[in-house]
Amino acid sequence: MSKLKTTAAEMVQAARDRIEEIETLDLIARLDDPDTVIVDIRDIRERQRTGAIPGSIHAPRGMLEFWIDPESPYHKDVFAQEGKRYVFHCASGWRSALSVATLQDMGFEAAHLKEGFSTWEKHGGPVDEVPRKDG
Repeated sequence: MSKLKTTAAEMVQAARDRIEEIETLDLIARLDDPDTVIVDIRDIRERQRTGAIPGSIHAPRGMLEFWIDPESPYHKDVFAQEGKRYVFHCASGWRSALSVATLQDMGFEAAHLKEGFSTWEKHGGPVDEVPRKDG
């Protein structure tokens, strides 16, 4: 394989250089803020294995742009709430950094959890169990 023009790490750093990053303790403090919408972009299996931030919305990474775009047939109303502050997270902050940079390119303002879910419990953040759905 030939050398890539840009590495994944370089892409993440470029995204982080231009987006808002929220520290774990700061998001824990905002957990009960009705104007903060926490969006978990991890795979459902990650959520089932490690749990989820209480009240967070699950939006799989592969559907974000379509769920946020009001002209998309897949648009979700949760992303059309005026006056809300959206904070996206993944496990370690890499996918959410790339996601938020892309969403900002679309004109959707958001921030991301800098260290992701990986430090949430360590900093005292509550976790809800995500049950497996049989079916």
